[in-house]
Amino acid sequence: MEDDTEHIIYNMRIPEYIMQVSMQQSSDCLSAKMLRDPHINPPKLPTLVLVNSKSGGQRGQQFLSPCRVLLTPAQVVDLNEVQPETLLRRVLGGLDRLCKEGDHIAAAVNENLRIIVAGGDGTIGWVLGTLANMKLSHTPPVAPIPFGTGNNFHFSFGWGRKNVGTDLNSVRSLLIDVAKARVLPIDSWLATMKVPVASKETLEHITMPQPMHALDLPSSPNNKDNMQIFGGRFWNYFSLGMDAQVAFAFHQERQNYPKSFKSQLKNQSTYGMIGCAQGWYCVRCFHPASRSINYFGKIEYAKHDEDWQELALSPNIRSIIFLNLPSFSGGFDPWGHPSHGISEKRSLTEPQIDDGILEIVGFRDGWHGLSLLFPGGHGTRLAQAHRIRLEISSVNHTYMRMDGEPWLQPLPEKDSLTTMEISHGGCGFVLATERSIVKTSKSSEQNPQNKK
Repeated sequence: MEDDTEHIIYNMRIPEYIMQVSMQQSSDCLSAKMLRDPHINPPKLPTLVLVNSKSGGQRGQQFLSPCRVLLTPAQVVDLNEVQPETLLRRVLGGLDRLCKEGDHIAAAVNENLRIIVAGGDGTIGWVLGTLANMKLSHTPPVAPIPFGTGNNFHFSFGWGRKNVGTDLNSVRSLLIDVAKARVLPIDSWLATMKVPVASKETLEHITMPQPMHALDLPSSPNNKDNMQIFGGRFWNYFSLGMDAQVAFAFHQERQNYPKSFKSQLKNQSTYGMIGCAQGWYCVRCFHPASRSINYFGKIEYAKHDEDWQELALSPNIRSIIFLNLPSFSGGFDPWGHPSHGISEKRSLTEPQIDDGILEIVGFRDGWHGLSLLFPGGHGTRLAQAHRIRLEISSVNHTYMRMDGEPWLQPLPEKDSLTTMEISHGGCGFVLATERSIVKTSKSSEQNPQNKK
């Protein structure tokens, strides 16, 4: 058994000469022939390890060392030292150069590469988004290793809610799980937001989360409508309203006092207390100005090849979630499992992560959210959609959250209209264990790369 384990881990090691050539970014591959051991065989499960060392109450830092001992130091990278885009372009570009030189070992690594991403939900989305933006002909699958507060993405694919152990034996066991995991496709979703601004004003000063970035400035010659345009990609969820407000307050506290957020259990407790202070549980006593979604927002949606229709919202809905995975707020499923009768009456389909459909769920308050703790609990099932359009007005700011990353979004004057459109953005690939709770189409499981 021990021999089998060592054999598997041996096949996860990326030959050092490949990493050296990739990081050198040299177009001359003569050095590769000099560095390569002529007796090595192509690894069957080459695995690149990307670690957010600041995640998990700084425990991500402790994860680096055992990975480097079991694999090789060069294939284990701290994302706080190099950005995912820079790293992946170097590694995948280096593999491509070697392949063109006829290097059969590099070709095997390129074909079979897997990527471990150790961090929270935001880190996973960051790396998946980087891979999607690279538009690769063969996209490597990602194994999400939990080192966050919610770990919703990780739980969906069977990697657990709790942050993983960082001792040598725990990491060895984890690597075996990665080697045995199956590849599943997952939809990504593109969000494009247009914010009107004054002629010489921009919103570049906004601290946007990793998934979002400025696409066009009002000063651009192609921008005739004086719009600040932001764009981003999400894989799990996008939310608007009070839940995002609470997440933003928690995020600010953690940024200001990082030493107080080293325990996952304490983090979750702090999150609950902040939620109460923000008025998520007791709006009538605190923050009476907190508004329902339909006070400042209009939402339209469309199914596949159907016309737009307005989403009917109850005035007591204060948070709305556009959901791709069955895991939110610590691993709970806000959509739940509607009965056959309800599904038939409302033409609802079973959620699948590669069906090109988002589930739209609303929550009244924190107490409504606590219903997820009980069997059969769920949010308000509003609709299923292939395309979504939001119009926001009447407020000078709102709170948004994308794949675990919250932000405060300033808005223009009341008579101006901010819009956001959400549309399908293609597929990525994720490694799932046998404990995964997600569902996919049978055809995609047979050949997931065909779903791109």
